[in-house]
Amino acid sequence: MSVSKWPGLAAAVAAVVIMLASSPVTEARAQGAASAQPVGPSGLPLPRFVSLKSGRVNLRIGPGLNYSVDWMYMKPGLPMEIVQEYDNWRRVRDSEGSEGWINQSLLSGKRTALAAPWQRGRVQEIALRADPAPEARMVARLEPGVMGTVKSCNGEWCRMDFDGHTGWLEQSLVWGVYPGEQIAD
Repeated sequence: MSVSKWPGLAAAVAAVVIMLASSPVTEARAQGAASAQPVGPSGLPLPRFVSLKSGRVNLRIGPGLNYSVDWMYMKPGLPMEIVQEYDNWRRVRDSEGSEGWINQSLLSGKRTALAAPWQRGRVQEIALRADPAPEARMVARLEPGVMGTVKSCNGEWCRMDFDGHTGWLEQSLVWGVYPGEQIAD
């Protein structure tokens, strides 16, 4: 279909493009991208990482007890990414991309992370280093997907504890910390 066969169509498309380009929503998105991270109703940034407080946490399909349970997490400390807030409920995403709602009382601000969960079945081990450098001495060999506690991150490396073994892991190999994010000890 040629635009010349439909002269009114070209004018309508142009009007919609101009309207969208100058809309307050588009301008707000552009300003938001240049400013600080968005903040949710709780006053905390969105998205953000947290962890599970309990060893039995229901992931629901909606924000309330009347919504059915889609999944049950059995690992306390498991990192989750909060992507939305509604009242006392948080829409979360796990390392595999599953999303659902968890009551805020079951979440903790304690930062935990997984060592390259996307590498499961592809690599045998990931090196935990004594210092934040690729040539530093290896402190431990980690299985992809193993969970640890985040101590600090400098934007390129994270100092983490994995079952009593403390060392540095390249930040690009950590699920539970954003690229370039800095976390103080």
